[in-house]
Amino acid sequence: MNTQAPRTTILLLAIAQSLYSCCVITVFATGPLVGLMLAPNQGYATWPVTSFVVGSMLAVWPASAFMKILGRKPVFVAGALCSISGAGVSIYAIYHSNFTLFCIGAALQGVLQATSSFYSFAAAEAAGPEDKSIAISWVLTGGVVAAIAGTLISSHTRDLLAPFTFAGTYVAVVVFAALSLVVFAFLKVPKPTAAEIQGPQRSWAELLQQPKLVIAMATAIFSYALMNLMMTAGPVAMKICGFNADDSTWVIQWHVLAMFVPSFFTGVLIKRYGVNLITGIGMVILIGAGITALSGITFPHFSIALMLLGLGWNFGFIGGTTMLTSCYRPSERAKVQAVNNFGVSLMVAIASASSGQMLSHFGWSSIAFTVMPIAAIILGITIWLRSHEATPTAHTL
Repeated sequence: MNTQAPRTTILLLAIAQSLYSCCVITVFATGPLVGLMLAPNQGYATWPVTSFVVGSMLAVWPASAFMKILGRKPVFVAGALCSISGAGVSIYAIYHSNFTLFCIGAALQGVLQATSSFYSFAAAEAAGPEDKSIAISWVLTGGVVAAIAGTLISSHTRDLLAPFTFAGTYVAVVVFAALSLVVFAFLKVPKPTAAEIQGPQRSWAELLQQPKLVIAMATAIFSYALMNLMMTAGPVAMKICGFNADDSTWVIQWHVLAMFVPSFFTGVLIKRYGVNLITGIGMVILIGAGITALSGITFPHFSIALMLLGLGWNFGFIGGTTMLTSCYRPSERAKVQAVNNFGVSLMVAIASASSGQMLSHFGWSSIAFTVMPIAAIILGITIWLRSHEATPTAHTL
């Protein structure tokens, strides 16, 4: 039985989220730059980020399966341990200028991404039915600390082990992941009950009869993928345009702030105005990010585009995740969450793998041209759902 107060659980998960975000920001901010140093050509620069996402994708199913048997906490601990191991491999790879090994280290760190993707679901389960959106939102506020601390540490540790640029940054990743182990020592989340493990489950054919479930998953998956596509390409595009590493670090910092600062009020907005409206606004903002990126390649253009990208992701991802929590029974939780998180990882892997090639062959504008129509399609189906949410097929538990 879990005797920990919901607020304490949510607070600990928010702290864990902040530490995880410091780790992931390091990979996303420095991975492409290390890729430029070690990769055989520029087109492979984003492959470390792709490896990170592939590692996450491959770990999602095992993580969900073990959570159903052992509970969430042991799996959260395992994710942190894999991040520590992966960062160690990355340091070794930088010392030996081994691009392949660096990608392997990034993939190991991606396991933490897989396990951390369940933090928000754990928070929603700890909160009451009416406060799920607020719980999810508050867990994501942990990224605010990471937006400031993570990017500053990435910048200031870049030459810590000179002349091995960025090796010191991955020492910082080891520290962040180790601190998350301390947090998990205080976390108390209940193990799955017999009803949750063995309770009746609908087939996917039945589950997919809920338009809300389909739209929720599409929104969460594509919000993340579009954000990753542009964010991963951003530092490389800025480098090509003549900006230095400090410039791109600053832009990524403000992008991440835009991703997570709104979490202080996104849950409240969803509770007050409805999940469909806030999700739709998120898609409009993503379209705005694409338009801004197309408008120029100056420092303000990059900055504003990536800040809008972060804000649009926040509304879209929290909205989609909140929608999803109302579409399954407790006994269906593991399989639905696993498919959702696997879908996120798969599309993010495709986005990060494509971003470098798109940037190399077609330029920065191709990224923006990809973001806008996909966000517009999701906006359209969200509007459709809002107009039909009162129909009997919208909620079928």
